Amino acid sequence: MPPRRSYDQYCSAARALDAVGDRWSLLIVRELLAGPRRYTDLHADLPGVSTDVLASRLKDMERDGIATRRRLPPPGAAYVYELTSRGSALLPVLQALGAWGEAELGERRPTDAVRAHWFALPLLRALEGETGLVEVHLEEGRFHLYAGPDDGGPVYGDGPAPAEPDTLLSLDTGTCTAIGRGELTLVDAIRAGCVAVTGEGPLAKTLREA
Repeated sequence: MPPRRSYDQYCSAARALDAVGDRWSLLIVRELLAGPRRYTDLHADLPGVSTDVLASRLKDMERDGIATRRRLPPPGAAYVYELTSRGSALLPVLQALGAWGEAELGERRPTDAVRAHWFALPLLRALEGETGLVEVHLEEGRFHLYAGPDDGGPVYGDGPAPAEPDTLLSLDTGTCTAIGRGELTLVDAIRAGCVAVTGEGPLAKTLREA
């Protein structure tokens, strides 16, 4: 494997960018925050990345201790990629970058791809301070997320929650986009009737009474 390119600067920010500053690297991390993913799943949810670039970035991330590859036991028998503890520690970095980028989001362009689970990180920011398993219904699909302290496990996942969710949020993409752009808080959206909150758990009650 060729040596990693470096800024050759004795600065922690420069060293961090040596590892994850290449195009697509942090978006791969975003996808792997959902837990183990197959190469084909990563390629499908990173529209625009070439197979060569994706393979190269994953090898770089393995070399740098950010991600690992392992084979699932039968009957799966497929290889999956997953974040190491060092890779999972990039969650606050992505959250801060997403918060900074809210002002850059603007209106969706005709060429912009979208996946339902891409709204997981902005909704996690909106749920800061809360704890629970949340299932979210959008027109684009369903996903779930884990609000609360980061334990190094998956932050979100595609599809329905793997267990009974503490609350279910139903909203349209426009409302979710406004929350992602920082134009609307989740609490205000609930108060305005733009988000339906279902469930009888503590989190559902907290959101309805906020």
